[in-house]
Amino acid sequence: MDFNTGTGGTEGQGGSPQEPSSPPPRTSGVAAGGEFNYQDPVQSFISTAQRVVLQTVDFYRGIRRRGDFLNPLIYAIICYEIYTILGGLFRLVGVGGDINVGAYIISLITAPIGAVIGLFIGAGILHLLVMLIVGSGNSGYEATFRVGAYAATTSLVSWIPFIGWIASLYGIYLAIVGIREVHATTTGRAALVVLIPAAIVLLIVFLVIGAAAFFIFSQQQ
Repeated sequence: MDFNTGTGGTEGQGGSPQEPSSPPPRTSGVAAGGEFNYQDPVQSFISTAQRVVLQTVDFYRGIRRRGDFLNPLIYAIICYEIYTILGGLFRLVGVGGDINVGAYIISLITAPIGAVIGLFIGAGILHLLVMLIVGSGNSGYEATFRVGAYAATTSLVSWIPFIGWIASLYGIYLAIVGIREVHATTTGRAALVVLIPAAIVLLIVFLVIGAAAFFIFSQQQ
């Protein structure tokens, strides 16, 4: 497991990151070396998942920056669909929640739609922060999108009780490394890009829980 904490590119004068080296060539419909390829879905999916988890830095450093939304999008959809299938089966038998067959079937249909919407919107939010924190020398929206798509690898085990929390934390690590490598920036800047939205979401969750607890307490008085 690669926990390289260096920068994703060389530093210019004054410590500011230079623009990344030339991105992989634009080739529509064909994945770059080491990435998922929908033309070989099973083998490339397995090898991509292994590289994302075990060779994180090298994987993100080697992926293309533009020219192919399709392959990473399909990869992420498969990850989320596997999460929905396995997590739903657990809930059907009463583990980790409760769900009926009808709701389970609906979730299988809507999961890919939600994944697509969530990926594009999430990448948009992250890339706004990339532009603000990393600067104009970034590799573009599609590079940020690819980071989010491949970070979805953690959803393959997120349905497992307790392991899901660990996977969520590891997903943050994957996103930080991905942002750092594809945009050739520093670990600190990449961490800010990823952790600011995470902190906002966590704050909202705490506020909602607090408001719900206050409402329940006030009703009992």
